[in-house]
Amino acid sequence: MRVEGRIVQWDDAKGYGFIAPSDGGPKRFAHISAFGPRVRRPFVGERVDYEAGTDAQGKARALKVRSLEPKPAPAGPAPRRGPSGAAGTARDGARAKPAPSAKSARGASTSSSSPKTSSDTGASLWLVPGFASLVLLTHLAWPLPRGLWGVYVAMSFATFIVYALDKRAARLGQWRVKESTLHVLALLCGWPGALLAQHLLRHKSAKPTFRRVFWLSVALNILAFVCLFTPLLTPFFSGVSDHWNARSAGSSV
Repeated sequence: MRVEGRIVQWDDAKGYGFIAPSDGGPKRFAHISAFGPRVRRPFVGERVDYEAGTDAQGKARALKVRSLEPKPAPAGPAPRRGPSGAAGTARDGARAKPAPSAKSARGASTSSSSPKTSSDTGASLWLVPGFASLVLLTHLAWPLPRGLWGVYVAMSFATFIVYALDKRAARLGQWRVKESTLHVLALLCGWPGALLAQHLLRHKSAKPTFRRVFWLSVALNILAFVCLFTPLLTPFFSGVSDHWNARSAGSSV
């Protein structure tokens, strides 16, 4: 049985969105592959009907989606008026432009909604050997716990795998890994693996909001490493502590 609804959310760059049934109920996931061949791309507000189904994981999704919007009339060449008509005289000799084909219209729609180009040029990868050098120098000056290297390697490997699975889910139109999960993995010593995955898999390397939070998690992890395993910031914290103690003693007097 086919169900009527309306597209309430659509991400053309990723090729999926959600359809709200007209009779109420939860929204249904819809991938671009469920729409079949069509002249124009799906858009928010478009009336459609679909077959309710599930994916391989048993999650609800829309299948065999069809548009209920009126088909756009093909724009043919304007009829030529006789030389006796005023308009015909003014436009005499001018040729009517041919109507754009369905292929060119689809290409224009795709180009206008193409995903953002990656902002990762590969220069950020130098941060990985740079941080490894920092850890090595720190170990030579102030011996580090033996398992610290293993924690970074294991978390980076796990984070790379999660990025790869999320990339595959995006390509197949399946449920994605939450961005907050990726940020937590990066913060918990997995950011080197995340950086490699962004560069090698071309995943999560163009979204500005994600990149800002990602670099914040990298900075916090490196700052935590410096605070916990080196005395470099000890004078700073000692000065803050002395200032606070002096202020507290003055207020008590």
